[in-house]
Amino acid sequence: MNPKIAQLHSYPFEKLAFLKENVTPNETLSPIALSIGEPKHAPPEFVLSELSGQLSSISQYPLTKGSIELRQAISNWLTKRFGLAEFSINPEENVLPVNGTREALFAFAQAVIDPSEQATILSPNPFYQIYEGAAILAGANIQFMNTTGDNNFLPDLDNIDKAVWQKCQLIYICSPGNPTGKVLDEKFLTQLLNLAEEFDFIIAADECYSEIYFNEQNPPTGLLEVAARTGRDNFERCIVFHSLSKRSNLPGLRSGFVAGDKNILKQFLRYRTYHGCAMPMPTQAASVVAWNDEQHVIQNRNLYREKFDKVLQILSPVINVTKPDAGFYLWPETPLNDETFAKELFAQKNVTVLPGSYLSRISDNINPGENRVRMALVAEIDQCVDAANRIKDFILENT
Repeated sequence: MNPKIAQLHSYPFEKLAFLKENVTPNETLSPIALSIGEPKHAPPEFVLSELSGQLSSISQYPLTKGSIELRQAISNWLTKRFGLAEFSINPEENVLPVNGTREALFAFAQAVIDPSEQATILSPNPFYQIYEGAAILAGANIQFMNTTGDNNFLPDLDNIDKAVWQKCQLIYICSPGNPTGKVLDEKFLTQLLNLAEEFDFIIAADECYSEIYFNEQNPPTGLLEVAARTGRDNFERCIVFHSLSKRSNLPGLRSGFVAGDKNILKQFLRYRTYHGCAMPMPTQAASVVAWNDEQHVIQNRNLYREKFDKVLQILSPVINVTKPDAGFYLWPETPLNDETFAKELFAQKNVTVLPGSYLSRISDNINPGENRVRMALVAEIDQCVDAANRIKDFILENT
C-alpha cells in the first residue's frame, strides 16, 4: 500500500459520527441535520427530464474532454457570468468537464505537483479536507493559512515567508469560503496573482459556492475575472473549479468543470485520460441544459435569502453570528467548546451541527475553527427555522 495513505486524517464526518456514537438524542423531536453541505432543494425538472431522455447514450464511451456542446455551454456561462471578453474562453483549450469539484480538486494536485522539488501546497485553515489529502498523496508539504475573525477571514499573504513562497507549487483558495462564507475580493486576488508571477506557482480557486449570494447586483468576484481585468488574458497559472451541485441542487449528478490556463489544462487532460474519469454522456447532456439556464439559479438564491433572514433573526440575539458574504453556511462562535456544543445540542434538541475544530488544523499554535460550529442551511425553510429555534432554546437553557 502507498504509505502516505496512513497519513490521511479522519474525515470530519467520521469524527462527528464518533462524537455522537453513544449519545441518545431527544426522541420527542425529529432529527434535523445542519452538518452536511448537501443541497436539499428540489433539482430542476428540466434537467432531470434531459437526463432521462438521454439514457440511450449510455451505450457510448464518452470523451475525457467532454462533448463540444458541454464545453461550449460552460464557456458561454463563464464568459457571461464573469464579464470576460468574447472568445477569451476557448472551449477547445480553456475548459475541461470533471465529475464534480471534489474529484478534480484532488486529482489536480496529483497532476501538477513535482514531489522531487520538496513542494509546498498552501491552504486556508479551516478548509475543505480534500486539499490536505491531495497534498499528502501528491508528496507535498502542506502549510496552512489561518483565516479568523481577527483577519476578516482572509489568508494573510503578507505574513508568509519568502522561503515558503519559493517552495510553493500550488495554492488552494476557496471563495466564497467553506465554512466562513468569505468572498476574496479583487484586491486580494490581484496580490495573489502578483505573487504567483513572482514565485511561479499555480492558483487553484475552488469557486463551487459562487452562485449562492444575496445581492443580485453584486455576485462574488472570480479569479479569471480579476486575471482578465489585470491584463492576464491568457489566465496563466490560474485554474478555477465550478460545480452544478450547489448552483443547481444537483449534488448526485457529479458534474462540474475546471477552466483557465490552457497549458496546464492540456497536461491535466493528459493525466485524466489515464485516470479514467470521463463524464457519462447522459450527465453531459443534462449539464448542458443546466449551464444554459439561470432562472432556476435565481430561484434557488431566493430560497437561501429567505432562510438566512429568518434564521439570523432567531439566532442573532443569543449567539455571535453574522451573515456570510455568500454561500450557505453559518459560522457562529459557540458559548461552549465546539465539540461539547455539538454533542449536547444533538442530545437535547436532536439537531446536528459540525464542530469547527474538525474543519481545521492547529497552526501557529491555534485551531482557528475551535469554539465555532458550521451550520449548513440546506434543508427546507421550515426545518431551518425549527432548527434555529431549538438552537436558541438550547443556548438559553445551557448558558
